[in-house]
Amino acid sequence: MRVGFGYDVHAFARGRPLILCGVEIPFELGLKGHSDADVATHALIDALLGAAGLGDIGEHFPDTDEAFRGVSSLVLLEKCLSLLEQEGFRFVNADLTIVCERPKLGPYKEAMRQRLAQVLSCSPKDVNIKGKTTEKLGFTGRGEGIAAYAVALITHAT
Repeated sequence: MRVGFGYDVHAFARGRPLILCGVEIPFELGLKGHSDADVATHALIDALLGAAGLGDIGEHFPDTDEAFRGVSSLVLLEKCLSLLEQEGFRFVNADLTIVCERPKLGPYKEAMRQRLAQVLSCSPKDVNIKGKTTEKLGFTGRGEGIAAYAVALITHAT
């Protein structure tokens, strides 16, 4: 068994959809980024890559590569899983925490969980998603963006 930790942050931006865990969340702001800026999926990718000792998301999917401009982060997650499989690993489970004051994530958590489970080829019970606030403290509390944390467990494929 190997454990990885991931973290990512993106600032809010006008004129973009808000995508979290592959689900479009109705909100007046999206997130700034080269891809779809899915901060939660980016944190998960970093956790998976870290668990496998394969570096980080920027090494594999750099924001200087036009091939990744506007791409769904779920496509990046699929590519990450392929890298893990090539190294003889398989996904076991993940726990994600998404930090923002707004929007409220409760109504969308199950859809996010289902979407990630679909891509990860696992049971939704193997993916946990939590929404948290910072009680109006820091950049997330001021409504400047969203942060996400992820922990992932992988094992050698049998």
